[in-house]
Order: sequence, then C-alpha cells, then structure tokens
Amino acid sequence: MNQKEREKKIYRVTLAGSIINMVLLAFKFVAGVVGGSAAMIADAVHSLSDFLTDIVVVVFVRISSKPQDSDHDYGHGKYETLATSLIGMALLAVGVMIFYNGARDIMRAIGGEQLQQPGMIALVAALVSIALKEWAYQFTARVGKKVDSPAVVANAWHHRSDSLSSIGTAIGIGGAILLGHRWAVLDPVAAVVVSLFIVKTALSLLRQSADELLEKSLSQDIEQEIVDIVGQEPIAGEVHNLCTRRIGSSIAIEMHVRMPGNLTLYESHIHASNIEKRLRQRFGSNTHLSLHVEPMKVDGQYVDPRKTKQDNE
Repeated sequence: MNQKEREKKIYRVTLAGSIINMVLLAFKFVAGVVGGSAAMIADAVHSLSDFLTDIVVVVFVRISSKPQDSDHDYGHGKYETLATSLIGMALLAVGVMIFYNGARDIMRAIGGEQLQQPGMIALVAALVSIALKEWAYQFTARVGKKVDSPAVVANAWHHRSDSLSSIGTAIGIGGAILLGHRWAVLDPVAAVVVSLFIVKTALSLLRQSADELLEKSLSQDIEQEIVDIVGQEPIAGEVHNLCTRRIGSSIAIEMHVRMPGNLTLYESHIHASNIEKRLRQRFGSNTHLSLHVEPMKVDGQYVDPRKTKQDNE
C-alpha cells in the first residue's frame, strides 16, 4: 500500500467516525438536558472530545505523511505519535472531569439531597450510542491495524471508550428510572465507574506515545525477527549493535552485520541490499535502515584477508 492510499483510507474512516460523533453529540446533549441526566451530559462531553480528536487525527496524519525534507531527515512520522499523545491527554481530561462531576453528585446524595431522576430519552440515547460507537470502533480499529497507524488505532479506542461510557450510563440511567427517585444516585455512580475505564485507556495511550517519543526499542520478538531475516542471507554472519525504534507508523533499524572479510566491496553491497530488501518487504517500504557491514573475526580479532593470503603463499 502506497502512502496516498494509506492516507485516503485514514481520511475516509476518520470522516465516517466524525459523522457518527456529530450526530451523537447533538442527540446526547439534547437527551441529557431534556432527560435531566448528569451521566448523559457527561457522555455528550465525551462525544465532543471524540469529535475533536477526529480533527487531530486528520491534521496530524496529513503532516506525518509528508516525505523527508532538509529539516526532517527521518520524515515526519513523529507527528502521528504526537497526535496519539494529544488524544490520550484529551481522554484523560474527559475521564477526570466525568469522575469529578459524578463524585460530586454522589456526595450530594449522601448528604440527603434529592437528585433528579433521569428521563426515558436519556436511556434511549445511551442505547443508540452503545450500538453506533461500538460499530465505529470495529471499522476504525480494522483500518488502523491495516494501515499500521497508531493514531487511528488510538482514535478507535476513543470510540470504544465512548461505547463503554454509554454502557455504564445506560445501566445507571436504567436503574434510576426503574427503581425510582431513591435510586437516582445510580446515574452519577455509573458516570464515576465509566470514568475509570476512560482514564485507564488514556494512560495506556499516553504510555505508548511516550515510549515512541523517548525512542523505546521495539519488542524482543520483533528484534529477533529482524535477526532471523538477516540470517536468510546465506553469507551473513553475526548481527550486533542492533538498535530499533518506531517513527510514527514506520520503524527504524540500525545494525552491524558481519560477513566474510574476503568479499569485495561490490559483493558486500549486493548482500547488504538483499537484506534491506527483505526487511522492507516485511516492515514496509518506509522503513529506515542503516546497515554497517564489517568482516568476521578470527579468534576474536579482525584479520586482513590479503595478509592471510600472503602467509599461505
């Protein structure tokens, strides 16, 4: 898949999610106000954050798709990582706000204050949100994995967090409606429970983006796969000084590979190019590769093959 096709798929799936978010945003705010549900109003704010993060994804993915230039030798992939961190921060802010408002209403109820019982329209809005947002998660996550975009996958989880939020909201609102005014406190209790799921997702996204911004190495499994791919070149020897990292949706690989010392420069170049070709076939054409070829050691020392030849003569 080339960069233009990748970008097109990201825009299309993000636009579809944005349309769902806009519809739900309006419906939830109306349902929350008319139905008198604090949990539904909080859910509507969550949908607003979804809509804003859709904009972040579109803007930053477009920037990250720009090719290398004189100021960015490694491309612009880190902008996508920055988008993921912004989504995580937005989620964290929403989760904390929902938790605060729900906890405040619970304390009011404990203090003897009668909370407003939510209306049926709020329950309907929650059920509609569950269905639409889970659907949005499914198709967004599928595209995000296909195009290998952390920002799109993060946005998919934002959809799912909204779906989880609506599940909690539906339980709280439904309980408050069915059990009467005395159980109206279930509405803010649901909001608090949901906020914890949102905060957990936010912290996970922030940890992922922080790892990338701080140049964390790829997993041991992937690094072992890289070594195995190098080993497919018959003449390649030991791999050492292997360094890996992620740059947005691409990865960077730097390593030293030992080959027989009697190879010509041309021959070592051919073998190194074969290794690079296999790695790009596996990890993508935008993979940044830096491969240093050095001669194999004999008894722990580098040996000049010309001197060895002269000694044999």
